[in-house]
Amino acid sequence: MDDISKRIEVRLFELRDEGYRELQSKLMPGSPKEYIIGVRIPTLKALAAELSKDPDIGEFLSVLPHRYYEEYNLHAFLIMREKSFDKALEQVEKLLPYVDNWATCDSIIPKAFARNTDALLPHIRRWIVSERTYTVRFAVGCLMRWYLDEHFKPEYPAMVAEVKSEEYYINMMCAWYFATALAKQYDAVIPYLSERRLPEWVHKKTIQKARESFRVTEEHKEYLKGLK
Repeated sequence: MDDISKRIEVRLFELRDEGYRELQSKLMPGSPKEYIIGVRIPTLKALAAELSKDPDIGEFLSVLPHRYYEEYNLHAFLIMREKSFDKALEQVEKLLPYVDNWATCDSIIPKAFARNTDALLPHIRRWIVSERTYTVRFAVGCLMRWYLDEHFKPEYPAMVAEVKSEEYYINMMCAWYFATALAKQYDAVIPYLSERRLPEWVHKKTIQKARESFRVTEEHKEYLKGLK
């Protein structure tokens, strides 16, 4: 382990919250408890802001795999601060093969991606057909975050509808995508529900999540109720 990785590990254990560790363990049933240190997300983000100024931080980003869940989340928050699209993309590509849980996957939100949606799209198309669960989830998450407003095109929900998987964490993200799309692009995506174009589990979960959302109108919720 290089010097900066050792220093970061020491800091993470200094910031440990045992109660939060217990909670996080329950939220990530597939991860061994010893993998989780127990550092709260705002604390990790503050640490990332501090470490981003460290001239040796590139060494930490280059050493994979990490040992702890918090190291992966810290890695994600450091990428989030990267201003260069090309550098952020390179770092995401290196990290994705090691992501093994939904929480880390959903923490990878590079600000540089939001400013370069045209350049990002070819990579999303490649990630969404990956054989790796969390690479696919990440791709769908990108489409949900940055392509449902001014950058929306009808081809994007079609891409998500093409995802066929037995993986819970992929299907949950697909449902989350369509529930969000119903709030933002209702006319464009409602046919996916009314014509039952989605896998059955995704169809039902989408309706559930949309009907629980405060962003979907009551009129639309009532119509969705009839599509269950």
